[in-house]
Amino acid sequence: MRNNQLQYFESKQPFVLESGVVLPEITIAYHTYGVWKGADTKVIWVCHALTASADCADWWKGLVGEDCLIDPEKYFIVCANILGSCYGTTGPLSVNPKTQDTYFSDFPAVTIRDMVNAHILLREYLQIEQIFLLMGGSMGGYQVLEWAIMEQKRIQKIFLIATSPSESAWGVAIHTAQRLAIEADLTWKDKHEKAGAAGLKAARAIGMLTYRNYGIFQQAQTDPDPEKIDDFRASSYINYQGEKLVKRFNAYSYWLLTKSMDTHHLGRGRGGDLIKALNSIQQPVLIMGIRSDILCPLDEQRFMKEHMPNATLVEIDSTYGHDGFIIETAQISHHLSSWLTVDSV
Repeated sequence: MRNNQLQYFESKQPFVLESGVVLPEITIAYHTYGVWKGADTKVIWVCHALTASADCADWWKGLVGEDCLIDPEKYFIVCANILGSCYGTTGPLSVNPKTQDTYFSDFPAVTIRDMVNAHILLREYLQIEQIFLLMGGSMGGYQVLEWAIMEQKRIQKIFLIATSPSESAWGVAIHTAQRLAIEADLTWKDKHEKAGAAGLKAARAIGMLTYRNYGIFQQAQTDPDPEKIDDFRASSYINYQGEKLVKRFNAYSYWLLTKSMDTHHLGRGRGGDLIKALNSIQQPVLIMGIRSDILCPLDEQRFMKEHMPNATLVEIDSTYGHDGFIIETAQISHHLSSWLTVDSV
C-alpha cells in the first residue's frame, strides 16, 4: 500500500466522547506514506498540533519525507487529522447526519483522549498492530502521551518535542485570551464557515507572541528606519500571520481545539497523580526541549524526564522559540537519528 494522497476512513458506528455525547458517525482524514509490507513493516505515526493537517510531509519538511530521517522508503508513515479540526476529519464544519445541518457551534466538546480514540479506530481499520515510533510536538505530543498510556503494548518507541504531560495554567490563560478574541467578533456563532474570522485573526496574533519570543522579533522584525511612526514591520508581520491563518483555518475549530488542549492532564481519570501516570510509560522515550520556548518551557520536559523510567532528554538551541519544533529539523533529525540508532543496539 503506497499512498501520499489525502484519504478518508468513515466509521458509521456511534462514537462516544468522554463527555458522554455521542457522534452518530465520524470521518477521519489521513495521509499514509510508504509501502505497507505486512506485520513486519516499521510504522511511524505522527500526531499533529493545533492548526496542522494530516499531511505531515508538508508541515514537517526536512524531517518527514523522501531523503529525510522519517523516510517513506524505510517506514510506513501515518498522520491523521484530529477530531474537531477543519481539514477533513469530523468537526464543526461537518454535517450532523441526524439533522442534515452543519454543526457549527453545536459541535460538542472533545478532549485529547477523544482524538486518540479516533486514532485508534483508524489504526484498527489500517490493521496496524504495532507502532515502531509514535511522535509529535506541542499538542501532537499531548496525543502521543495519552496514546502511550492507552495502548502501551502497541507503542514501541516515543518521540516528544516541545510538549508537556498536562496543560499549564500559562497555556490555559493564553487559550482563554485567544477565545475571548474570537468571542468578541460580532459574527462569532453565525451559521457560516467564516464566522469569527476577525476574532480568529486576533487569536492567531496572540498565539504568535508565544510561538516565537522577544529575541526573534527583535532580530527579524525591528524597523531599520528610526523616523518611522506607523506601519511598523512587526505590526505588518502579525497582521500577515493572522490573515494567513484565516484563509486556511476556521474559528469554530480553533475555539474548540484550544478547549481540547485545556483538558490535557495525564492524571485525569487515573487517580489525579501526574507522576504516577508518567511512571507508567515504560517505552523508550526521547524528549526534546527548546531553550527559547516560552509556551512550553524546558521545565515541562525536565519534569517528564525525571518521572519517565526510560526517557532521554535533549535540549536544543533555537532562535525561533516554540516554533523551533517545526523549523529546527536538522537538529531534530540529528538527535532523533542518534537516539534511534543507540536504542536499537
